[in-house]
Amino acid sequence: MKILVTGATGKLGSKIVESLLKTIPANQLSVSVRHVEKAERLRSQGVDVRQADFDKPETLDAAFSGIDRLLIISADGDNETRIQQHANAVAAAERAGVSFIAYTSLANATESKNLMAPPHIATEAAIKKTGIPYSFLRNNWYLENEIGSIQGALAGAPWVTSAGNGKVGWALQQDYADAAASVLIDEGHENTIYELSGPLLTQEQLASALSRVVGKDIPVQHVNDDQYAEIMKGLGIPDFVIPIVVGIQESIRNGSLAVESNDFEKVLGRPVTPIDKALEQIIETIRET
Repeated sequence: MKILVTGATGKLGSKIVESLLKTIPANQLSVSVRHVEKAERLRSQGVDVRQADFDKPETLDAAFSGIDRLLIISADGDNETRIQQHANAVAAAERAGVSFIAYTSLANATESKNLMAPPHIATEAAIKKTGIPYSFLRNNWYLENEIGSIQGALAGAPWVTSAGNGKVGWALQQDYADAAASVLIDEGHENTIYELSGPLLTQEQLASALSRVVGKDIPVQHVNDDQYAEIMKGLGIPDFVIPIVVGIQESIRNGSLAVESNDFEKVLGRPVTPIDKALEQIIETIRET
């Protein structure tokens, strides 16, 4: 069995590779990356490093050749670009004759009103159309996405949000990575959809958990979207990013990430990392950098 992980030098991809290497020998693992020099450490461990670019379909045929089980990690960028990139990857997987595709999707993807949903809707449909057995890993929200807010709170700033009482299923990237590795290695995941979500929390509840961990009160500042945009601008967020971060707050407020599920435990065979422990790990990482 030969497994390939795309985007293997990214934040999530690198964690998935580490998790896989705890279970399978390096010679069973391939990775595809845009810049092979960034994967030199993996090559030195015996991992098969292949160059591939989702914008260049011709590079994907060689990258996916001889692969049995493929993980497509969703790319970054605007929706239109991502839809095309993912379509290129799915088409190449079909040409290469892979026998299983796992894909990192979004919570409740096909029903979601989240501004990031369109590429995931299109990619899930494209994978289903191939007829290749699949598993859609509908990742809720990475706790690491809140590092900026956590850093601000550690420095004495309030927790600012326009998400109201919207709930999120935060979990560590490592939990998502371990789930992806399990799906790639274990049998019985054909044609499955996993809603990978931690226990649902509001912004108030997350800030309260952070207060417990750091031992000081973290005040929560509720604002509207326009005020949130101004605050983010004042923090130096680039103008083109402002609509995205505001849109995320809006989509949380509207319930797009309020997906209750125990699929994490099904896939991992263990509960997701408790929020207090997860926050402790994030803070430790922040302090080490």
